[in-house]
Amino acid sequence: MKLHVPLISLAAAVVLSLTVSGCGGTAAGGEGAPNGSATEVKELRYQGWANQVTLPELAEDLGYFGDVKLTWVGNTISGPQDIQSAATGQTDFGGAFAGAVVKLVEAGAPVKAVINYYGEDEKTFNGFYVKADSPIKTARDFIGKKVAVNTLGAHSDAVINSYLQQNGLDEEETKQVQLVVVPPNDTEEAIRRGQVDAGVLGGVLQDKAVAAGGLRSVFNDYSLFGTFAGGPYVLRDDFIAKNPNTTRTFTTGVAKAIEWERNTPRDEVIARFTKILNERGRNEDPAALQYWKSVGVPSKGEIKDVDFTRWEGWLKDSGIIKDQIDPKKLYTNEFNGVLNP
Repeated sequence: MKLHVPLISLAAAVVLSLTVSGCGGTAAGGEGAPNGSATEVKELRYQGWANQVTLPELAEDLGYFGDVKLTWVGNTISGPQDIQSAATGQTDFGGAFAGAVVKLVEAGAPVKAVINYYGEDEKTFNGFYVKADSPIKTARDFIGKKVAVNTLGAHSDAVINSYLQQNGLDEEETKQVQLVVVPPNDTEEAIRRGQVDAGVLGGVLQDKAVAAGGLRSVFNDYSLFGTFAGGPYVLRDDFIAKNPNTTRTFTTGVAKAIEWERNTPRDEVIARFTKILNERGRNEDPAALQYWKSVGVPSKGEIKDVDFTRWEGWLKDSGIIKDQIDPKKLYTNEFNGVLNP
């Protein structure tokens, strides 16, 4: 599988930005603020996703953030870009696939995962789709084919790599599967037009595409791993140190939003999402929200060692790590008030 992992350039970008900006701006907080005083940051800059409502956006709308407010600075199309923005101080938090978090930390970024924000279950998962009449039916049929993913070195990359290996493809055969970066909102059409042979679809984009007909799934990540957490939100270490109360407010609010989605009737969740989307004025289409099925995230957003170690083989094969992962340096559940009242 073709993969480009620019670890050195990523580390350089992170170090340069931290040196120049001092992780400053909104995130700086009160220098030496005792136990999180009134000088803590109350405004969190973040990137959203087009036509979707994120857990922090839901948490704020439900009033779970109290006096902490979100400031939208634009949209992202990939988790790795989102967490790199957080690491370099352009935003205050970002979320990505757990393997991408490992990659960023290994590159020298001073960030820590505080809560899982997405995952897969029997209702919500990422599937690898082809046209209904495609000859691709097995892992071996992917050899020599183009597969659309939203970014390299992240969730979909790790999943298809695992799928191919589990089904007997060797390293040389796996390299012949070409991953092509396509924005999630364009993946369905890229498959239908034959620009790619297969593509990854998840969430409402998946359900919308399936409802339109003409596509079928070859496999999905739930069939490979069962229910699992896919990735966490991260904050910079200096932000956490200077803003412990705000960190706890954010993390706990997201945990509450996860449980709200889990325990609220589906129609009410969709109605709330639609209201948020319409009121924020970003010229978005709420039509796909009707396909929402479940929150997907395991209970209360708790992070566990296995969320990272699950991908250790792929991380080693990709050259991202050489030794075993030390998960404890990657995350903390300390600020999750739903787990730790």
